[in-house]
Amino acid sequence: MTDAQPELLPGLVRAQVTASRAKARETRARKAAEAEPAAVDPVARVLVDVPLAHLDRTFDYAVPAAMSDAAVPGARVKVRFAGQDADGFVLERAAASDHAGRLAPLRRAVSSEPVLTPPVAALAGELATRYAGTRSDVLRLAVPPRHATTEKQPTPAAPDGRPYDARAAESAWAGHEPATAYLRHLTDGGSPRAVWTAAPATDWTLLVAHAVAATQASGRGALVCVPDGKDVARVDAALTAVLGPDRHVALTADVGPARRYADFLAISRGARRVVVGTRAAAFAPVHDLGLVAVWDDGDDLHAEPRAPYPHTRETLLLRAEREGAAALVGGYVRTVEGEYLLRTGWARELAADRAARRAVTVSIVGESDARARGGRVPREVHLLVREALESGPVLVQTPRLGYVTALACERCRTPARCPACTGPLALTGPTTPPACRWCGTAADPWACPECGHRGLRAPVLGDARTAEELGRAFPGTTVRTSSGERVVATVGDEPQIVVATPGAEPVAAGGYAAVVLLDTWLLLSRIDLRAEEEALRRWANAAALARPGGRIAAVGDPAHPALQALVRWDPAGFADRETTQRVEAHLPPASRLATITGEPGAVDDALTLLAAPASAEVLGPVDVADGQSRVVVRVPRAQGTELSAALLELQRLRSSRKLDAVRIQVDPPTL
Repeated sequence: MTDAQPELLPGLVRAQVTASRAKARETRARKAAEAEPAAVDPVARVLVDVPLAHLDRTFDYAVPAAMSDAAVPGARVKVRFAGQDADGFVLERAAASDHAGRLAPLRRAVSSEPVLTPPVAALAGELATRYAGTRSDVLRLAVPPRHATTEKQPTPAAPDGRPYDARAAESAWAGHEPATAYLRHLTDGGSPRAVWTAAPATDWTLLVAHAVAATQASGRGALVCVPDGKDVARVDAALTAVLGPDRHVALTADVGPARRYADFLAISRGARRVVVGTRAAAFAPVHDLGLVAVWDDGDDLHAEPRAPYPHTRETLLLRAEREGAAALVGGYVRTVEGEYLLRTGWARELAADRAARRAVTVSIVGESDARARGGRVPREVHLLVREALESGPVLVQTPRLGYVTALACERCRTPARCPACTGPLALTGPTTPPACRWCGTAADPWACPECGHRGLRAPVLGDARTAEELGRAFPGTTVRTSSGERVVATVGDEPQIVVATPGAEPVAAGGYAAVVLLDTWLLLSRIDLRAEEEALRRWANAAALARPGGRIAAVGDPAHPALQALVRWDPAGFADRETTQRVEAHLPPASRLATITGEPGAVDDALTLLAAPASAEVLGPVDVADGQSRVVVRVPRAQGTELSAALLELQRLRSSRKLDAVRIQVDPPTL
């Protein structure tokens, strides 16, 4: 180092300090410019994605001028909340805030796409209140995750569709009255509400498509919700046939995030105004909504398993009420909730006439003949299957999945249990030894602990064993199964036997020549409030797949009311009887129920904090699985709103005090 170099150091330091100060001034100026509030409506009311009930409200944030065009109502934003970045939706813009202090600015406008429409935002608020949940939980069901690449692409306009054919629509709905008046009301822009009980051997998908076409003819949109993807595919095909290709959107969970978000944007942007999908489609932001329809509303797939557990039917009916849309609640059977809609006058009946109900013949075959022969299929059923196979396929519905799902002593009928854990023994195949369904331990050899006998019998057979037995009984006939993860959507019209579990029955081209319902006692033996209603629904859904003139044989007790309703094809009368009994017993839908489930101490705390209406009845607590307890709170239906409000306040208190978690479910589908 030379003598001159030390003299240069102070100058270099001063230059660096000056440069850093200038950079800091530029940064402060840039941030000040970015934080400059928007000239118009500088306040954004944001619903922050926080699953805490006591924070389920909007928070005011300042809108920087640079974000003013992007932070529109319905858009996604990032905000600073509780010391960290959080997602949120802008619900509205305002000129001023009630907050006296300085507002924190929005961190970032994620997108200018208004994915949360005002009707859906209002619906989310009402559902959160009714089911004692939070709006953020509802919106997770309503708005799919963002796919940035898809969002940047424009949505093509819908092509010209086919003109509405009133004559074809009325012809398809023939046999259901007063369908003609209902369709004409839709075409004229009206909002009729109907509970529809479909006739057997009816292609319900075609009728729904014509109702949608009638609504579209009035310049309005339509929304159809069905239980599963198999039904979505059927309605999708029917809508294409009636409306024309690419005139609607099918929303399902298995199409991938990009395709699902593209379909959602097509609805949100108004490029498509007809939607069919499963339960999440109930929140689709359809423009100018004119019709909401739900098929098979008694199916448990319509009950959302995530908090706050809204039901598709209730969501759609609430939308119809809020948006002035028509409603169509349909199925081959009528639920007690549908019957209650008729009793209260909220909806009108749309039912099959006597001739349409006689499209198929239903008979009950007793089980005594089968037991006498050591089998499970009576001789009359064998003869029916043999005769039907000469003209087409035969459907056999069996309630259990698997091979042999339960075993018992052949001599004394004592249930066979695992010697290691006392779990139930079962067979997984024809050559496998008995094994425990709980721990998997093989029990070979096995001896009855009561009588010492080593023989086993199968009181309950699964679909695989049923198919094996039918294959031996009808050699040379193709036998197929549809159940579990191997569900077959359609089968041809050639002679074959299809063994399926409830809900997995394939649709046969032209319909089945015969339908056999085995082990009806098993569905009726469920310990559940809806056991008989659910059994009739599952039988009717299978029986309705028969072709006109087809025959249905149910193996069971001929005197049982549910089987008698099936024979007469009188689901309306059965629903009326069930509803009357529910009203007399003060059970839903005549009352509003809520369950509170959790650890015993947490449930006790919840009951202490719950300010329930004076008319509320508290049933329990009772012990349930995994060391938890449950109470049921019941009020008359007229006080249902008060109960929901009390439960919502309970959620807020629990959340703010950080109490132990409990699960609160309003109007659970099962008890």
